[in-house]
Amino acid sequence: MKLRQYQIDAFAERTFEGNPAAVVPLERWLGDDLLQAIAEENNLSETAFFVPGRDGFDLRWFTPDREVDLCGHATLAAAHVILEHLGFSEPVIQFETRSGSLFVRKQGKRLQLDFPAYAPAPCAIPEALEQGLGVRPVELLADEDYLAVFDSEATVRAMAPDHARLAELNVRGVIVTAPGTEVDFVSRFFAPGIGIPEDPVTGAAHCRLAPYWAKRLNRNRLSARQVSKRGGSLECEVTADRVLLSGSAVTFMEGEIVFQDRRGTD
Repeated sequence: MKLRQYQIDAFAERTFEGNPAAVVPLERWLGDDLLQAIAEENNLSETAFFVPGRDGFDLRWFTPDREVDLCGHATLAAAHVILEHLGFSEPVIQFETRSGSLFVRKQGKRLQLDFPAYAPAPCAIPEALEQGLGVRPVELLADEDYLAVFDSEATVRAMAPDHARLAELNVRGVIVTAPGTEVDFVSRFFAPGIGIPEDPVTGAAHCRLAPYWAKRLNRNRLSARQVSKRGGSLECEVTADRVLLSGSAVTFMEGEIVFQDRRGTD
């Protein structure tokens, strides 16, 4: 059995920046153990798998450790593959996912993701978080992730977290953010508990970041930069209960997965 696989740099204007994701188009779902094994073998923050669905495509995302409910950069990567490599010509791609219906629209050279908006609630700052980050945030909010707010971009850029300590926290990951010097806000995202010490560019985190900064800055259109080592830029727009995230993607590699046996394909 052979499967086509693409590696896409998402939220990137050129290769070697943004967030790399593997994308595997399927005709039908394979066993979950095999999907997880492929993601572990790829050892990227996300591998996206999709199959043709009733209203578009059914889409799933796997880290090297587990399946996740939402991933922005791998959705962007999957849309790029569908448009650039599979000949899809409709103006909107609809994905059915564990987070409901997601939509991707082509806008010139950019793709716009239509995702749900989340509003984490203020919470107390646990000692383990402060120890893990090495800096105490000025504000902390929480839902599935912690959203830790700092005063300066320099603080976010200089942060060298203790990933083992962060992995002990009872959340998916930790978003750190601050006002930007050349953009409206900057961020980084750490999720060692699910096998991602630092994610280069995280679309799902901006489903929380964009509503927070839109409220704080009192406007719904925002520019953002995730200041990881690779880095990546996003344009954000907040509507009533949705976040529109725009960015570019480029193909780094095309290849084939070749299986020597069929274990886990039931």
